[in-house]
Amino acid sequence: MKTICLYFEIHQIIHLKRYRFFDIGTDHYYYDDYENERSITDIANRSYMPALTAIGEMIKEHGQYFKVAFSLSGTGLEQLEFHAPQVIAKLQELNQTGCVEFLAEPFSHGLSSLANEETFALDIKKQTAKIEELFGKKPTVARNSSLIYSDDIGAQIAAMGFKGMLTEGAKHVLGWKSPHYVYNCAMAPNLKLLLRDVELSDDISLRFNNSEWEGYPLFADDYINRIARLPEEEQIINIFMELSALGIAQPLSSNILDFLKALPACAKAKGITFSTPTEICMKVKSMGALNVPDTLSWVDEERDVSCWLGNAMQREAFNKLYSVADRLRIADDPRINQDWDYLQASNNFRFMTTKPSNVGLDRGIYSGPFDAFTNYMNILGDFINRVNALYPQEIENDELNALLTTIRNQGDEIEMKDKEITRLKARLEKLEPAKKKETGVKSQEKKPAAKKEAPKKAAAPKKAKAPAKAAAKEKSAAPKAKKA
Repeated sequence: MKTICLYFEIHQIIHLKRYRFFDIGTDHYYYDDYENERSITDIANRSYMPALTAIGEMIKEHGQYFKVAFSLSGTGLEQLEFHAPQVIAKLQELNQTGCVEFLAEPFSHGLSSLANEETFALDIKKQTAKIEELFGKKPTVARNSSLIYSDDIGAQIAAMGFKGMLTEGAKHVLGWKSPHYVYNCAMAPNLKLLLRDVELSDDISLRFNNSEWEGYPLFADDYINRIARLPEEEQIINIFMELSALGIAQPLSSNILDFLKALPACAKAKGITFSTPTEICMKVKSMGALNVPDTLSWVDEERDVSCWLGNAMQREAFNKLYSVADRLRIADDPRINQDWDYLQASNNFRFMTTKPSNVGLDRGIYSGPFDAFTNYMNILGDFINRVNALYPQEIENDELNALLTTIRNQGDEIEMKDKEITRLKARLEKLEPAKKKETGVKSQEKKPAAKKEAPKKAAAPKKAKAPAKAAAKEKSAAPKAKKA
């Protein structure tokens, strides 16, 4: 039976302000608060709230039949909490239905997976902790920023204990293979891979409102019929996109939400179900390993990382940023850590691209890639000075490595203890019912014994003799007192 895995990404960039060279050392605040508030409020009103409300109506109408997954970056969550808390409240409401799954991803929505393994692992752990705090569920399936993936990254994700990972069904990786199967990581067979169907996903997120597209207008029944006509053995259809596609990329006036709400009924008529990523990873066996030696993503025609690291400016900024990754972990300053998250966001490097793209790129305050590079490097210069002030560069590498090893060992020890606590709690929960049952049996055994002791009540009158004995003792003691 065919099943659709519908997934939406929610991420909001942190807009940097215009930062001059002469601001270095005097101004440590890097953000355009007005633009951040304006942009997140606009996207919440035009996209997130209408789309999430529509999804809530779909769940209410179809119950457990309709399911959907979300992935929220940590930086996006912080912006929503501050400027649009109604979006968080709506997501928590959807979470209560049991039809929603939340995935893990890097907190910063950055490129740490391409630079530093430990930074990447901490980035993932920080976001999963935030998801668990807000929604009470610990993610079991992960996705990287913009679906970035390679065999090495898959091995890192598997080592963190995740069951599966989402990535792009790129033609140059799949070759003759179909994205409609479950595969596994070549370096970690236990990690299952769900591959995005590029055509079916982009038909909604990129082409839906394009009147010049040959598939325009797109109707829900036609869309589902295309899925139903796929070969019978091709059962997994992964439709992944940004949530902002519903309302921003495809305006609400295009009836995009009416299209979305019609999908479950059309799919049900064709015997097609909806599943979350975890359900698929648990139920469906892998068809085999997928070899991805070179990094891929879901961005641009090349489906690689060239939109972030394709020119010398981007690579210089990237290398300079991650050159302080180890020292920053030792410094562990809250304000520095927050700036670190925001400066890692992949959008900062995307603004520097010189590549032509079919997808429009809004560079914000920047007039071009060099302008974006100059502004970012000025901010980065001040940021690195602050990191070095907390932990100077003059410290020898041996001492640095020793401190990093200590921090790493402490983290491993804490993680092991957390696992042990979880294991003992689970064991205690299993033992408690058995203990209660045993206690109940013992209490039943004691009841007959109480009946045998009942006749002893007849001996109670004997206690009345006690005062007579006491009086006799007093009389016998009296002569002795006279003699004295």
